[in-house]
Amino acid sequence: MGWRPHVVSVSSSALLVLLQLLVLLMLPADASSSSQLFLERTQTTTTTIYVVYMGEKKHDDPSLVVASHHATLASVLGSKDEALSSIVYSYKHGFSGFAAKLTQPQAEELKKYPGVVSVKPNTYHHVHTTRSWDFLGMSYGQQQSSSWSSSSRLLRKAKYGEDVIVGVIDSGGIWPESRSFDDSGYGYGPVPKRWKGVCQTGQAFNASNCNRKVIGARWYAADVSEEDLKNEYRSPRDANGHGTHTASTIAGSPVRNASHHGGGLAAGIARGGAPRARLAIYKACHAVGGSASCGDASILAALDAAIGDGVDLVSLSLGGLGEIYQSLHAVAAGITVVLAAGNDGPVEQSLNNALPWGITVAAATMDRTFPTVVTLGDGEKLVGQSLYYHNRSAAASTSDDDDFAWRHLILFPSCDEKNLGSENITGKIVICRAPVFWSDYPPPRQLSRASRAAIAGGAKGIIFEQYSTNSLDTQVVCQGHLPCVVVDRESIFTIQSSDSNVAKISPAATMVGSQVASPRIATFSSRGPSAEFPSVLKPDIAAPGVSILAAMRDSYVLLSGTSMACPHVSAVVALLKSVHPDWSPAMIKSAIVTTASVTDRFGLPIQANSVQRKPADAFDMGGGLIAPDRAMDPGLVYDIQPEEYTRLDDRADRLNLPSIAVSDLKNSVTVSRTVTNVGPAEVATYRAVVEAPAGVTMDVEPPVIAFERGGARNATFRVTFVAKQRVQGGYAFGSLTWLDDAKRHSVRIPVAVRTVVRDLVADVA
Repeated sequence: MGWRPHVVSVSSSALLVLLQLLVLLMLPADASSSSQLFLERTQTTTTTIYVVYMGEKKHDDPSLVVASHHATLASVLGSKDEALSSIVYSYKHGFSGFAAKLTQPQAEELKKYPGVVSVKPNTYHHVHTTRSWDFLGMSYGQQQSSSWSSSSRLLRKAKYGEDVIVGVIDSGGIWPESRSFDDSGYGYGPVPKRWKGVCQTGQAFNASNCNRKVIGARWYAADVSEEDLKNEYRSPRDANGHGTHTASTIAGSPVRNASHHGGGLAAGIARGGAPRARLAIYKACHAVGGSASCGDASILAALDAAIGDGVDLVSLSLGGLGEIYQSLHAVAAGITVVLAAGNDGPVEQSLNNALPWGITVAAATMDRTFPTVVTLGDGEKLVGQSLYYHNRSAAASTSDDDDFAWRHLILFPSCDEKNLGSENITGKIVICRAPVFWSDYPPPRQLSRASRAAIAGGAKGIIFEQYSTNSLDTQVVCQGHLPCVVVDRESIFTIQSSDSNVAKISPAATMVGSQVASPRIATFSSRGPSAEFPSVLKPDIAAPGVSILAAMRDSYVLLSGTSMACPHVSAVVALLKSVHPDWSPAMIKSAIVTTASVTDRFGLPIQANSVQRKPADAFDMGGGLIAPDRAMDPGLVYDIQPEEYTRLDDRADRLNLPSIAVSDLKNSVTVSRTVTNVGPAEVATYRAVVEAPAGVTMDVEPPVIAFERGGARNATFRVTFVAKQRVQGGYAFGSLTWLDDAKRHSVRIPVAVRTVVRDLVADVA
């Protein structure tokens, strides 16, 4: 074992860009002009998919809306036949618009057409990938036949989400044979009469694949090339497992004796948070180049259909939806929109789903971990984390072919394909040091790349240094090939200082309970503030999103990501919809944010995992960790009418959001908010408790609000922030909590304030 020289390498894609730039620089002036002419001609003749948004529908009849789209397109293309061959999707239920194949000049011409709000190229997005429900206080008691018992007041009151229709817009679609979607034996009634959707048939998917649990399914691929559909089912059937995993987390029926790939890890009952809710599946993404890719055109088609089908909420575990403003039409129809924050953390401003009307979800850990023992040749034992499982006893491991044999160790400062390919690693355990500097690949992706390279080289194991061990789902690359163990830097130093050059890796165990420090915001969870909406505090809430056990094909697997956190909040929204059918999406969001927990089970502040662990702030977790039972009775809510969101073009801080973000405090700023009393007591008095951000004074007027019998249910207050020092600073965090005299309700909103001296100048501290 020993250090290997570090070789700086340039990726092939980066090299190609550099070569192209060099060629352009070396061309003579007339050649550059020719190149420009070629580009202009290409733009004139090459078609691509554009999404044309036309705002509110002008007709209630969908056929008339479609006819108007054809007429608009024909006016630019010259004929109705050209329009019909160009159009990809017509959006006709929740809003008006279409996706069509256009050249750039045609797209520019359409922008001038009366009634056209915007014309944008089709953008592609990526997916963000059950102890968790017990951890959130939504435990089940004994299950007998079709009945359940639960200690959760919300579950009981909501009748386990009975007949709430959850629209799941995702990459994978659904694997209908999974036991999580079995509708027999659980007392499901007929499909709700208000459901207007369909069960779209296709490859390996027929009408019988829908039932009283999965009541509808659609798929969209008009903006996907034939080449990219090679490894996909041309139907709602799930090819990559992502959609099945999220759907079963939301509303899966209870399944006993589930564990990770059946290997015993995380064993127990796999279930959804709203097990009696109905599922409507919209497969809008497809496996492209090893990952799922989703075009705006298909996402909007799915969203439009979901509005028309009659769903109660939409769950979107997809990334980069910041410009899907059409989702406001869903909110206007009373449909709550739940979004994943993204997996690009812990870098600040990495959050990409910041729409103010949506609920943006960060990912947190829970009280379960998978310790894995690495034994060195001198008897020293190290403990890391892995999802490595095996049915045989490690004690019987002696042969060289046995997975548990002693293996030689080989250490690399960087485990990229080039370095691992430069040495003979066959049969060895590869040790990977973490890079000193952040690269284009955050640690979870580095582990995935290193694992593939190790497998290709014939290695028998990986010990990977990482400052966080909460991204174990990347080990899906390792499964069936070799054990991948994540350890901290201290463990690497122990290995380096050991006289032994061999080790063996034991299978992981499952540890659950108070010995596991939790919750913590996951390292990968994207952070605020939002660059697009700096006056809107994001994320809104955190939920379990690390090592979540849920369905995938005919098995159950552990996955991590804000894609896994998002369906937890979607399930809670479904339950709240059942208990409070008259609440608006803004009221539901407010109830979730204002009742969240900011402390762990020991009463200590929730921590955020990062390069260095720190107390979590509002840009890590929004209001805090979701507390489902408390959300049922929030006391006060911050409501917003959908049309009020048009204020985004003016000042977003004027929105009645359950949070306050001031991105440009020079001297003083005053914002107002209105609360609505939804508590059981008509007579109630609330008093303000202020936690001012550092360096800022914060005053609430009035400090006491009272509701009288027969009086108004609303009360407006103002919050004034004054900078103590005139400095160009970063954000500081605080909160405003309304406590009722009955000590029954605590209504907390997070606050983030940044002091500035000049506009458009970064923190110079």
